[in-house]
Amino acid sequence: MKALASIALVTVLAVPTLARAQNASAAKNSEGDRPAETFNEIERGLYFAVQGGPYFVVNPPSDDPNPRPFSPGQSAQVEVGFDLGERLSIGFFVLGATNRAGSEYVGKSEGAASGDFSTLVPGATLRAHLVGFADSQEVKRTFIYARAGAGLALFSPKLLLPDSDILVFAGPGVEYYTRLRHFSVGIEVTGSYLVSSGSFGFAVSPNLRYAF
Repeated sequence: MKALASIALVTVLAVPTLARAQNASAAKNSEGDRPAETFNEIERGLYFAVQGGPYFVVNPPSDDPNPRPFSPGQSAQVEVGFDLGERLSIGFFVLGATNRAGSEYVGKSEGAASGDFSTLVPGATLRAHLVGFADSQEVKRTFIYARAGAGLALFSPKLLLPDSDILVFAGPGVEYYTRLRHFSVGIEVTGSYLVSSGSFGFAVSPNLRYAF
């Protein structure tokens, strides 16, 4: 009987100790669990963007009194930049454009050349998100923005337009951040101005952006 009583006493004393050991082990395992991985709904930071579309020059560069006919064309642009938070971004771009012009357009060649011309513009740009609209999950994915920039315009052929110029542009756009996190798509309308020649232009440009 004494042996049984001793066994029972040892069992009673051991149970709480084992329980505490199990609880400590469980707590340790819980603390060591790998935390759940979370993702940003929208990635911002370093980005790469492409855009392009119709580009029109109302009065191409030319010496007076030579004709300056309306010139339709196409443009394409690549841009690398960085988002400064949700609202602002800065970037550097290279823009290429080709424009149609008839034989009456002699530019600044004094009649030695005529017709179509192309433009290459490296430069910098600033974009500001003005208004954001949230989706059903309260994530702001759609933004109305304003974008402005400037660059050095280099023309070809040189015989037609030998002088470079300063191109400035600005305009509004709409951008939608997709559920793929890194990608956004948009469209913008910009007005442009060549400072030295006084030439006006405008463009309609769909765009695609990838943020790293």
